[in-house]
Amino acid sequence: MPGKRTNTDALDKIVSDARRHQDERAKTYREQALKLYPWICGRCEREFTRANLPELTVHHRNHNHDDNPADGSNWELLCLYCHDNEHQRQLEAQGQGSTTGSAASTASGATHNPFADLKGLLDKK
Repeated sequence: MPGKRTNTDALDKIVSDARRHQDERAKTYREQALKLYPWICGRCEREFTRANLPELTVHHRNHNHDDNPADGSNWELLCLYCHDNEHQRQLEAQGQGSTTGSAASTASGATHNPFADLKGLLDKK
């Protein structure tokens, strides 16, 4: 199976390169944002020091990670929790815009029921 290993190596390299490029891009705009803005979460106003600075993230207001103007107009510093909350709100807003609003339409997207034959399996024992 030497061919299979080569494919895995190629995929590993692609993933590794993509992660490296993402980290390089993030470091660039993160460093710029940390120089431009005070180390305070834009939502909960929690203050940060060098000790907990990794918990402060750069949020792209328009959700385009490639839109990084030098003036920082597309950036906002948010703590991990507020950043996660912002992205969750964005996902929910997108979901509400594409559905009719009923629970049935949302549930119809499921295609697999892991408990479909649970009663039958339990009855066999």
